[in-house]
Amino acid sequence: MPRRHDQRDLSAAAQQYLLALRVSAGASDGGRVSAAGIARHLGVTTQAASEMFRRLVADGLVDHAEDRDLRLTDAGRAAADAIFRRHALLEWLLTSVIGLGWAESDEEAMRLQGAISPRVEARLDEMLGHPEICPHGNPIDADTARRRPPGTRLSEMEAGTRATIYRITEEAEEDAGLLSYLEARALKPGAPITILARSESLDSLTLDGPLGRATLGLRPAALVRVLPGEADPDLFHVVPRA
Repeated sequence: MPRRHDQRDLSAAAQQYLLALRVSAGASDGGRVSAAGIARHLGVTTQAASEMFRRLVADGLVDHAEDRDLRLTDAGRAAADAIFRRHALLEWLLTSVIGLGWAESDEEAMRLQGAISPRVEARLDEMLGHPEICPHGNPIDADTARRRPPGTRLSEMEAGTRATIYRITEEAEEDAGLLSYLEARALKPGAPITILARSESLDSLTLDGPLGRATLGLRPAALVRVLPGEADPDLFHVVPRA
């Protein structure tokens, strides 16, 4: 039988792989993910990724489908969700209390997520007001995700339309430069925007946001989700207390 581990006992590297698989499965078409794809995502060799996934398969956290695609098992999904939840709580602490930027807080949370105890995690959750989303608007767990709309890709919005920034996807969170750009222009969940121009040939989208004009390539714009028009403020009320 496969060995079962509490997700807190997983190495920092194993936690990183589970999070990467969670993000990639959500971003890919049909959830198809390969070891080579995860290797590119993490900047490691395919051999190193394959070896780690062999261990995670043995632990019952990852499964190889017949087509060799990688999938989280139920236990693996629960572990990945728990890791992401701690990561999100730490990001709230680092951004809203300590005052770090989005990109910095993501990097620091990655270092700390495997080190906090259940007692500290519970106290953090209470202190931060039990947030249901991370600072970038992504659901903190699967139950919350099922209750919330998925949003529309910003890249699909046409010129002249108005929208509200809904969430910066987990895939976008992997791009420190994009996070910094969005944060510097106040393009955060709840921000109202107007699409000024969209061009397939120029691969660009220009919008008017809280701090004025901003331009994105269509690919990074596809990593941002919006809600057309003026969104329900209740979607953004679950945030840490001031």
